[in-house]
Amino acid sequence: MPLDVVLGEQDQSLNRLICWILMQFITSFMIFRDFNSVSRWWDPGLYILRSTPDCVHSSLKTATIVLPQVPHVIVHCAAERRPDVVENHPDAAAQLNVDASGNLAKEAAAIGAFLIYISSDYVFDGTNPPYREEDIPSPLNLYGKTKLEGEKAVLQNNLGAAVLRIPVLYGEVEKLEESAVTVMFDKVQFSNKSANMDHWQQRFPTHVKDVATVCRQLAEKRMLDPSIKGTFHWSGNEQMTKYEMACAIADAFNLPSSHLRPITDSPVLGAQRPRNAQLDCSKLETLGIGQRTPFRIGIKESLWPFLIDKRWRQTVFH
Repeated sequence: MPLDVVLGEQDQSLNRLICWILMQFITSFMIFRDFNSVSRWWDPGLYILRSTPDCVHSSLKTATIVLPQVPHVIVHCAAERRPDVVENHPDAAAQLNVDASGNLAKEAAAIGAFLIYISSDYVFDGTNPPYREEDIPSPLNLYGKTKLEGEKAVLQNNLGAAVLRIPVLYGEVEKLEESAVTVMFDKVQFSNKSANMDHWQQRFPTHVKDVATVCRQLAEKRMLDPSIKGTFHWSGNEQMTKYEMACAIADAFNLPSSHLRPITDSPVLGAQRPRNAQLDCSKLETLGIGQRTPFRIGIKESLWPFLIDKRWRQTVFH
């Protein structure tokens, strides 16, 4: 799949570092905010599914990217991230997760931009955690396989690129369905109906603003040190099943949780998931990179706009 990148002249008068973000999920939106919060970064952004007034229109699916200025950094967040969707639409997923990533890596190398490719803990089978960057991946489902192939395509076509593996994410969303964590909120709120919640898969929910900070810190380190490249891991450090997350959400909003039912059996429907794909983050921590938001704080910040019982809006933060 060819990827055409149209470049303009770099604006030296601003004396700023320029970062372009290929946007699709909540991760990219928060990265956009984080880079813009630091005065030395100018970040107009890119988007596939989401846009802001400052975003430049782009679409990887049409194989065209327009870059009015040469970026110093490109953060590639765009992907088909839903394992069951990947299983049902493998060709489209491979085109975005693998082909576009490899072509973007070539273009980033050609213009001298530092590329950060966002990958997943699903490249591991979850049988022997925690996983370090040098551990051999063994994905269980097609989503994990496409992300691993995307990693290979990026690093083969751009020796100076970075791969950042991350776990399940949550944060500020426009719709609850945007995150596998936030989507549980309705089940938590509707306490008049019992809800089955997975209590088998061990997850490490990570706030997108922490991932955004890590991306910016990684980019800043790279601007000073060209040896910053290769594969890195970042993750929250609170181990929780979806049932435990749901109970924590209920607790954060003073909601009942007795209607939530823990299901300890391995899921039999949908794409196979790893039991525990915990990521070892010591490599980034050694570099002084990292930020972690406690789950109960982060989830309250993320979900309060979707609170149905308006009475709790007056008291939940007091």
